[in-house]
Amino acid sequence: MMIREPAVAGRFYPLSRDACLREIAAMRPAAPPADMPERPVGGIVPHAGWVFSGETALAVIRAIAERRRPKTFVIFGASHVGRARGAILFGSGGWQTPLGVAEVDERLAREILARASDIVTDDPEAHEDEHSIEVQVPLIQHAAPEAKIVPILVPPSAKAVALGRTVAEIIAGLQIDAVCLGSTDLTHYGPMYGFTPHGTGPAAMRWVRDENDRRMLDLVVRLDAEAIVPEAKAHLNACGPGAVVATLAAVRSLGAKRGCVVQYTTSFDVMREKMGRVDAEAAVGYGGVVF
Repeated sequence: MMIREPAVAGRFYPLSRDACLREIAAMRPAAPPADMPERPVGGIVPHAGWVFSGETALAVIRAIAERRRPKTFVIFGASHVGRARGAILFGSGGWQTPLGVAEVDERLAREILARASDIVTDDPEAHEDEHSIEVQVPLIQHAAPEAKIVPILVPPSAKAVALGRTVAEIIAGLQIDAVCLGSTDLTHYGPMYGFTPHGTGPAAMRWVRDENDRRMLDLVVRLDAEAIVPEAKAHLNACGPGAVVATLAAVRSLGAKRGCVVQYTTSFDVMREKMGRVDAEAAVGYGGVVF
């Protein structure tokens, strides 16, 4: 049985089981809004370190798990390490985290590889150093301990729509109890990211929150999969646009009509509220959406 070892435990989230459980217990994710769907089919989650985006990711994962306890989470992730020239699946075995081993849903993975062989390949090594999926797994294990996972890295290509649609068709056709998560952060703003169209300071931080991230979230809520990659290229407001596209295409095919934003914050907000620090030169946006 192939086991992927954690790459970012001890950096993006705690290294030990007890420390993970303590940090999750201390999180205060937003309560689901009144218009939350009764039977969610998917969501969008951020993937920074838990101290910054863990509560937002947990708000999505917990809202889904409390309503339907899916047996499988298909997790579409971003690739930050440059290995994903096409969509890449981790097709068998499991992912080790401080909370144990999350098993891969090998039946669903095989079907995806068979039905989308021109879009996705099975290459576990491509997942070794990537954090965008890994940081979600302990949160899933906590909220839905029996759930399996299907990890897929998705680059921002035209094939992402077809991949999401195919995954949804398999889930529906085989009546698999699965939901789809897309992992992305939003705007990366500041000199350290080489993106400062509005300079620095409080006004720039408001622009990130109220305009640039809002543009992306509005498209996500409308399930406008085809507009995501052009938007991200034009305004640099998503680091995982391929993952978002695949998720939107999947949830549309699974019957979703609209997304519901459950939580939004930025690293600037977190540093100000949790750490008492005010650094108005940089911010990363984190949005949580349920479909």
